[in-house]
Amino acid sequence: MKKFLFFIMFFITLTANAASMKEKADSAYAAENYTEAIEIYNDILKEGTSADIYYNLGNSYYKTDEIAKAILNYERAILLRPWDSDIQHNLNLARTKTVDKITPVSEMFFVKWMKDLISFITVDGWAYLALSAFIFALVSFLVYFFSKTLIVRKIGFFSFLFTLVIVVVANIFAMVQLDKIKSKKDAIIMSGSVEVKSTPTQSGTNLFILHSGTKVLIIDDSMKEWKEIKLADGKIGWIPVSDMEII
Repeated sequence: MKKFLFFIMFFITLTANAASMKEKADSAYAAENYTEAIEIYNDILKEGTSADIYYNLGNSYYKTDEIAKAILNYERAILLRPWDSDIQHNLNLARTKTVDKITPVSEMFFVKWMKDLISFITVDGWAYLALSAFIFALVSFLVYFFSKTLIVRKIGFFSFLFTLVIVVVANIFAMVQLDKIKSKKDAIIMSGSVEVKSTPTQSGTNLFILHSGTKVLIIDDSMKEWKEIKLADGKIGWIPVSDMEII
């Protein structure tokens, strides 16, 4: 019992401390002391991730004209809160200040629609939906099993099938979202510019140049110092790990 109470008190203290630090960081931001705000927001993130903190940190970096770091933190925020229009707006605004203007390869309407649908709700959101649908499916099955009225049994049966489909789909979407967060395959170019090579060596042929703030997809991370990356327009090549940061 004492250990439980100690844990509760520790959690309350930790939460209060984080709230106090956030208030201090927000005050520094409001006073246009962005360097101090950045330092405090980064300290808060050492205790755990938060869409709000990533968003505020991105705003602070944007104000100091550190666009690559702003984009990095907006991207981290949007992963945790994909439906947030404010985060998306600021991310798009920051992207307009990058050098590389990459036109994505066009996708089939259904593929794009499916990606947008999966990203519309967070992992927790899909998990809660799956749990709620499972409970409703269980109730529907009980109605079907115990009811003696034909119309009620039909309603219970079809409700059970419908909600069972929702359970399966919501779980699949939650796993896709979770994999996207944990896979750590997306990265942002942090160096002012980097030459993309044909092979993972400095002697490799220069294919093209990328600049800070550009988003890349890591398609081969088998090497420690180099990663093979892919752009939204389909171009691929190798760059040093030191020139980018994982989202």
